Amino acid sequence: MESLIDRGAKIVINNWLALRSRENLLIVTNEEHLSEAKILKAHANKIGSLVDIMLVERTGKKVGIYFDRNDRVFDPYDAIIGATEYSLVTTLAAKRAISFGKKYVSLPLSTNDGRSMLEYDFMTEDTEISKIKAKLLMKSIKGSSKIEITTESGTDLFLNMKNRKPGFFNGNVEDGNGFSSSSIEVYIPIIETETNGVLILDASYGYIGKVENPFKVIFEDGKIIHIEDSKSGRKLKDYMESFNDARMYYAGELGIGLNSKSKCQGNCYIEDESAYGTFHLGLGRNHALGGQHEASGHFDLVTYSPNIYFDNRMIMDKGKVTIHNVLF
Repeated sequence: MESLIDRGAKIVINNWLALRSRENLLIVTNEEHLSEAKILKAHANKIGSLVDIMLVERTGKKVGIYFDRNDRVFDPYDAIIGATEYSLVTTLAAKRAISFGKKYVSLPLSTNDGRSMLEYDFMTEDTEISKIKAKLLMKSIKGSSKIEITTESGTDLFLNMKNRKPGFFNGNVEDGNGFSSSSIEVYIPIIETETNGVLILDASYGYIGKVENPFKVIFEDGKIIHIEDSKSGRKLKDYMESFNDARMYYAGELGIGLNSKSKCQGNCYIEDESAYGTFHLGLGRNHALGGQHEASGHFDLVTYSPNIYFDNRMIMDKGKVTIHNVLF
């Protein structure tokens, strides 16, 4: 009987990456996820792919710095899987690989419950259905400028996407023109200096896990200027300070989760930000998303049940996408 990890590995290699015989594949990973990388390699070998595994140093959440400084490291390969603890998707090396027509899947494997991310059911979401949802949403918001987000818990945010293009991830690199992420979402590389207002963070803060008690985060001119002094707030404050990088406090992405099989429980960073009925603000680096901001990492704040307006047109009502009289 096929294991859940094998099921997930096959989805990545066969469905998402659409790997072909004789293509050169690089799997970037670290010691903690080497066993998962070897399973991915085994499935790639079965279809005749040539596979190298690259082990990164223990640089933790700043692992992306190496791939900014060495942006040609992916040049010899046809396909790359970023299967480290933390995402490499916003690095300059990933951006260069994509621009040269290489296939890149972002697969940050960080979890908080002892399971491999490859075992999670959210990976089985139908990519065709998620593509249809994403394209409907993108058609509705394309060309917009002003974004407003509110929640019943008190979030009241204003963002700007003028002259920025939305995109989507659904795992499948063919749908993403060679580039995708295991996070199923529509993303927007918002203008980095124009996020203002209050976020009541109540769902998940990326790699840290589930938010135990909602707390207030205030943005001014794109930057976090205040984090509420509570137990949950101090977790975020301490994590942000650990980067020792003021650029990490800027919001460079708005993401809207579209995966109906995802649950936002704080167990898995990618599952949390993918969950339908949530939105997330991505802090820090946003190059590969189409933005212009450099930082030493990328980190997402996930919030439940938003009302979202693009140029005063509602596209999400309490976490439900509602466009063109279609509710999904």
